[in-house]
Amino acid sequence: MDLTSIIELLFYTLPAVVTGLIAAYFFKTHVENENKRRNFLLRRETNKQALPLRLQAFERLTLFLERISLNKLLIRIKPTGKDPEKYSHKLIGIVEQEFEHNLAQQIYVSETAWKAVVTSKNLIVKIIRTTAAKEEIETAEQLRADILTNLGKNDGPTNAAISYLKIEVKKIF
Repeated sequence: MDLTSIIELLFYTLPAVVTGLIAAYFFKTHVENENKRRNFLLRRETNKQALPLRLQAFERLTLFLERISLNKLLIRIKPTGKDPEKYSHKLIGIVEQEFEHNLAQQIYVSETAWKAVVTSKNLIVKIIRTTAAKEEIETAEQLRADILTNLGKNDGPTNAAISYLKIEVKKIF
């Protein structure tokens, strides 16, 4: 083969190679776009199913926080005896039971929202324990009255957690 035959062969094969490379590029781009579209549709469908579950989790956690808020807890659970220690254990037991009932909700909320709920619960338990440990508290009624009196001085830990949950729900929409 002489040089002119090689150049002639190049002129015939070069356009085919360029066309093949362009076709491969477009095919690769098309496949990537198609995968992105499928992932988007899958995510959209998953979100459509998960959104009601997430909202329900926020509702249940808000209800939990409302139920363990000290003013509502102390009104709902009245002392049955005179012993402040038994009454404090009863209150803490109810808070822990409510918490355990809502443990699964942490799957549907952010880590910071869950931490706000846990911190609120822990502060409620701490308030009950520290008030019950005071030496001047001799009866369950005194314990109840002291907690309610001190609660009137501040907002209560559950309100902060509820406010945070509301902010999280607004982020969803």
